[in-house]
Amino acid sequence: MNTMFDFLDRIQVQKEPRPEQYLGEDGLLYCGKCHTPVQCRITFEGKERIMPCICKCQKEERERQEQRMKEEEQLLYVRRLKAAGIQERHLQDWTFASATDTPSIQMAKRYTENWKKVKAENLGLLLWGDVGTGKSFLAACIANALLEKGVPVLMTNFSKILNQMGAMYSDERYRYIASFNRFSLLIIDDLGIERNTEYALEQVYAVIDERYKTGLPLIITTNLTISQLRNPEDVAHARIYSRVLEMCTPVHVPGHDRRTTIGKSKQELVKEVLFS
Repeated sequence: MNTMFDFLDRIQVQKEPRPEQYLGEDGLLYCGKCHTPVQCRITFEGKERIMPCICKCQKEERERQEQRMKEEEQLLYVRRLKAAGIQERHLQDWTFASATDTPSIQMAKRYTENWKKVKAENLGLLLWGDVGTGKSFLAACIANALLEKGVPVLMTNFSKILNQMGAMYSDERYRYIASFNRFSLLIIDDLGIERNTEYALEQVYAVIDERYKTGLPLIITTNLTISQLRNPEDVAHARIYSRVLEMCTPVHVPGHDRRTTIGKSKQELVKEVLFS
């Protein structure tokens, strides 16, 4: 108890007001800006003491600083999530802000807006359609929107995964596949373009099956048709596609090949700039 008394007695109490302060009728110092006390009276073990305290404007400034720090920490956290989750720089620019408002985009927005339910119910998507209809763009929009909310997302493809696993031993491969579990959402882009070797198909199945066991959502994009997915050419593909269709609800992404349109626009621009 004496230690507490000694501590309280050692606190230097301001006697005279500073230029921005004034002495109130109650004998306490007040802030001249917000007119709230910078001192207060406390009673400890029957003895009254005057102690320093924080006025309203100091408290508000402290709260603003704390809020700024939280916002800066959140920005840094999101930046790290994006660096880990989307390695291809151009994908980070594919956002809802740059998207045309189509039914597919509206669906994708609802997916992110209802993320808590999506995750709790393990609602995966299989985005399928012709080449160049914007399936990867749609998936990247979902990824970036969730990353902005601080949700860990990994967007990759099996070609990249298989290249990473190429020089790994079996234990290393297992740990690598298990590392995907730290992402709340896993997006696999362009299913069907990977190598069709026995080894490659085994690893593709291992990744999908591990995701299945975690009970976490999976989004897959593919140029394959639903008919191809439901009628695979062999048992190895059947295992993969059956698991995918169990985990992911097929969503058709309609449209024309945007790459062809972009190519034609560039050709016209080249003619205008260089040959006109």
